Amino acid sequence: MELAYIPSPSRGVLYLGPIPLRGYAFCIIIGVFVAVWLGNKRWIARGGRPGTVADIAVWAVPFGLVGGRLYHVITDYELYFSPGRDWVDAFKVWQGGLGIWGAIALGALGAWIGARRRGIPMPAYADAVAPGIAFAQAIGRWGNWFNQELYGRETHVPWALHITSSEGGRVPGYYHPTFLYESLWCIGVALLVIWADRRFKLGHGRAFALYVAAYCVGRGWIEYMRVDDAHHILGLRLNDWTALLVFLLAVTYMVVSSKMRPGREAVVEPGAHEEVRGDEPDTAAGAEDKGEDRAEDEPGDRAEDEPGDKGENRAEVKPQAEDGAEAEPGPVAAKDEAGSATKKS
Repeated sequence: MELAYIPSPSRGVLYLGPIPLRGYAFCIIIGVFVAVWLGNKRWIARGGRPGTVADIAVWAVPFGLVGGRLYHVITDYELYFSPGRDWVDAFKVWQGGLGIWGAIALGALGAWIGARRRGIPMPAYADAVAPGIAFAQAIGRWGNWFNQELYGRETHVPWALHITSSEGGRVPGYYHPTFLYESLWCIGVALLVIWADRRFKLGHGRAFALYVAAYCVGRGWIEYMRVDDAHHILGLRLNDWTALLVFLLAVTYMVVSSKMRPGREAVVEPGAHEEVRGDEPDTAAGAEDKGEDRAEDEPGDRAEDEPGDKGENRAEVKPQAEDGAEAEPGPVAAKDEAGSATKKS
């Protein structure tokens, strides 16, 4: 008997009257909310409008769910279309079975549609939501715990997962909690992307590419530990090959993008900068108007103070000698003339 282990829930669904409340679905929903919340904060920090991330998520999330389910059904078709199986089960998402590769691929398509409708560059949006997606995966993986699925090889480590269900060919016992390993890895990936984004000012989709590459590294060794049925190619599970291919694509994109478009986007959402700054554009316009007024006034003011004008004024008030000849101005007269010119100006 194991003295320390992770217990499995006795059931993965609770009933509120006739309404089933499924732990798997709750984990997915909570993950989506966290991703949208964090993505919104990062989008605003980059200069975008509040609410834009949620508006685009309305497109991305349904596409992602469909894509995740399609990938699972296609790669594990024998679970639904082989003899003795019911193809209707392919639509029962609440029983588990969402492939992250299909979810990201089709979810990206939905996000692209939403971003295009808003006139937003897709790479900038992807960079903003990347850490949130990783956190959403970390939360969503706990749905596998509720369903007692996707565990690893048998083990006797203190953190072993105790499987009690015998449905679907399960064998009760103690196994590696691969759902927990992947959840912790995803949290690490999210923190890595946040740190790297702040440190290196990643832009043009490179923060998202870093998330993809880092996730693939962890998924590779975690997938290798799993014991659920899967297709194998040259001794490796299909998802291992997928992780390797996607990792290479992500790294290649980071290298090429950093050379072609270094730095980060200056504007991520047209018109958002003016909205965030409020009335500052009006203030700037006012300053320009003031400058124009000052420019208009200065020539006149300076003209009145020109030495030539003062000389003309002095000429008008030159004292005359008693015999009609001009008198040479002495020091006192010159002083009086200057004072008189000052009064006149």
